[in-house]
Amino acid sequence: MGVGRGLLLVVAILAVCCLPAAFALIFCADEIIDRVACRWAEWREQRRERCTIARLDRAIEADALTRDVDLTEFDRAGRRPLEQLAADLRRLGGHRLAAADRSVVWHGAVIDAYDERLRAACGALGIPEHLAELDGVDREIERVRVEGLLHAAGIALPTARPGDRQRHR
Repeated sequence: MGVGRGLLLVVAILAVCCLPAAFALIFCADEIIDRVACRWAEWREQRRERCTIARLDRAIEADALTRDVDLTEFDRAGRRPLEQLAADLRRLGGHRLAAADRSVVWHGAVIDAYDERLRAACGALGIPEHLAELDGVDREIERVRVEGLLHAAGIALPTARPGDRQRHR
């Protein structure tokens, strides 16, 4: 009989201690249910997004596009960020296209700096280029080819528009 009363006493103390938690659970049940439902919806949305991305990767064969990119190049200490290279290319490209009023020496320096940034961007993305070993019209053709490859990789560069005419001196 002593054991039964001791057990009853423990159950009664536990009930009194848990009573505030039970009241809070009852009064906040709608908020708790709402939070659980929101977390469940977020989890489903994230899962759906991951599945969509995986399907897109398989559809466009994303692994084949990045297979030749050397990822250790991105961890190199002296590497300039790709965003900074793209900004430099856009700035220098604008100067290159608007160089009609400048001297030949200034225009040549802008072209050399532009080509150097093109080479750096190609190196960062693993795109083959031959700008350093060409000159004249061949270099111009290679520059256009490299600009097209960089554009395909997602770097938008300024190009000559039909209304822009460069004067030759």
